[in-house]
Amino acid sequence: MTVVAKVPCSIVTGFLGAGKTTLVRNILQNGAGRRLAVIVNEFGDVGIDGEILKGCGIESCNEESIVELSNGCICCTVADDFVPALEGLLALDNPPEHILIETSGLALPKPLVQAFNWPAIASRVTVDGVIAVVDGAAVAAGRFADDPDALAAQRAEDTSLDHDNPLEEVFEDQLLCADLIVLNKADLMTADEREKVAAEIKAAVPRAVKVVETTGGQLDPKVLLGLGAAAETDLAARPSHHDNEAEHDHDDFDTFILDIPSLDAPEGLLERIRTAADAHDILRIKGFAEINGKPMRLLIQGVGSRLQHQFDRPWHPEEPRQGRLVVIGQKGLDRDAIAQAIGTV
Repeated sequence: MTVVAKVPCSIVTGFLGAGKTTLVRNILQNGAGRRLAVIVNEFGDVGIDGEILKGCGIESCNEESIVELSNGCICCTVADDFVPALEGLLALDNPPEHILIETSGLALPKPLVQAFNWPAIASRVTVDGVIAVVDGAAVAAGRFADDPDALAAQRAEDTSLDHDNPLEEVFEDQLLCADLIVLNKADLMTADEREKVAAEIKAAVPRAVKVVETTGGQLDPKVLLGLGAAAETDLAARPSHHDNEAEHDHDDFDTFILDIPSLDAPEGLLERIRTAADAHDILRIKGFAEINGKPMRLLIQGVGSRLQHQFDRPWHPEEPRQGRLVVIGQKGLDRDAIAQAIGTV
């Protein structure tokens, strides 16, 4: 009797702007010819992360092997979106040897791991490992407080915060489900900060999980793939704030799209984005811009007011050269004010 091995899948989770897409792109570029596929989940309607990955030009991961899910959080649309997407990849003439699943920054990884026990896919795929990417510089700056007393003091001082902080819960759930934690943006931290953040993460996770440091998501795929965790069989060791809930939602977050005009130079746009991010507490902003006279599109990615930009690939002849940004923040963003501040169409 022939035994067909399950296709390993790596779930890449992490908070907004931690560097998940950069990590996945690095795996694709250094996959040593292995047939890879990607399922990428956006928070919103525009597939920015999918476009970033499709711009890699990797022969072993062509465009039909990159699936974008933008109909909602992947952990909330398992039956409608995720399972059919997985089945579609497995049905390809040359099915992938390994599948990467990049969740949105707001997704809880545990419901996704649980989905691998569904009868339709249980015999065909397995969770090789859950990789949690952490923005080390943000954590070092106090974006999340692991000390319960300090967190309680913060909440008492800030009357605008709810009793339960959804950002804190999402972050903790991602760590608690992980088989490997990537402490990204280590170059923005001091040695003491790196040591302190790594110690806080390890203290928050009740089981032994390796924490590795990196910059720009640059890690050998051998470190990330082949963990052999079979996480779907190990759910009890992955506690979650939502274990006793039938479902969860993301009503505490807003996301919207801004079209931006072509520009003669990027500096003015970048400065306006920084100003808007500071003034309106924008969590994440990402997208593309057209710079007049340049054959390549400008990729823009930001966490708060920290921005990165680069020309990532030429515009395709058949695609509109339209600049577009996705803005993500907590509920109550002033869309009109942000659009005016950034200078959109």
